[in-house]
Amino acid sequence: MPGLDETNNESYRYLRSVGNNWQFNIEDLHPKMISRLYKRFDTFDLDCDGRMDMDEILYWPDRMRQLVNATDEQVEKMRAAVYKFFLNKGVDPVNGLTRENWVESNRVFAEAERERERRGEESLIAMLSNAYYDVLDDDGDGTVSVDELKTMMKAFDVPQEAAYTFFEKADTDKSGALERPELVHLFRKFWMEPYDPQWDGVYAYKY
Repeated sequence: MPGLDETNNESYRYLRSVGNNWQFNIEDLHPKMISRLYKRFDTFDLDCDGRMDMDEILYWPDRMRQLVNATDEQVEKMRAAVYKFFLNKGVDPVNGLTRENWVESNRVFAEAERERERRGEESLIAMLSNAYYDVLDDDGDGTVSVDELKTMMKAFDVPQEAAYTFFEKADTDKSGALERPELVHLFRKFWMEPYDPQWDGVYAYKY
């Protein structure tokens, strides 16, 4: 299995282009984080062939179109955000991403996100979160409710009860509704930061 580097991975390519020589080491990862990532891969790998393809990834925004009253413009923005996000996560448009390389791809993406933050550049997590937020805010009040969050869980084949545990963790100001920064913050904590057991229950202990 070929390794990942700046020749075949967008995040490594970005890091090297700005002089960051970070390199993945599996020993730096908690076993529960590895398990969490592999479970998510298996959700994305729709045909269960051990390879995540861009067509499989773009299935998710299409599911959102079926579940909410999204405009064509919103859906296209969401598709573009999903494509860019997962391209930087390591999903090659032609060759996809193998299960064996998925964990490393996530970690190098996380380092690239930290580098973008240090440099004051756009966060791809925020870009994707905001694209989904625009679609989820079905009533246009500028926040996301529990019921609207259930739509996202359904779209991603995550159990509906996860909406409640996710909402509880994300609603840091306890306002009863999620603002954009709260959603971005939780996504970053759950998927990008070092393993922390306090986030285990975010998706109702399914990831």
